[in-house]
Amino acid sequence: MSVFTSLADIAPLPIWQGVLARSVEGRELTFAVVELESGSVVGQHQHPNEQVGMILKGSLRFNVGGESRDLHVGDTYVIPANVPHDAIAGAEGAVVIDVFAPVRADWRKFTPGAMQTPNWP
Repeated sequence: MSVFTSLADIAPLPIWQGVLARSVEGRELTFAVVELESGSVVGQHQHPNEQVGMILKGSLRFNVGGESRDLHVGDTYVIPANVPHDAIAGAEGAVVIDVFAPVRADWRKFTPGAMQTPNWP
């Protein structure tokens, strides 16, 4: 198995309604490109993984540990482990990079969806 792959060759995982993640797992972390449809909601949740991310396209209203912010292309975020957070995609939707440590083993429960062209780049 090669250490290289194209984003277009990764089947999307339907994480929430209107939210697809294409993820790559290393031994210690998960890297994901996440696409959010216009107005899609990532309900409040928390996990034992630290999460670091950046907006690649569109915008999000992000709430992390009681702090809210409208994020746009180039904005970053850091979510410590076990801190409640939620997000709502802007009118144009959003594409973000999320990196989790340790690996998001809970995402293994999702069945990959049909192959489709990524919304980024």
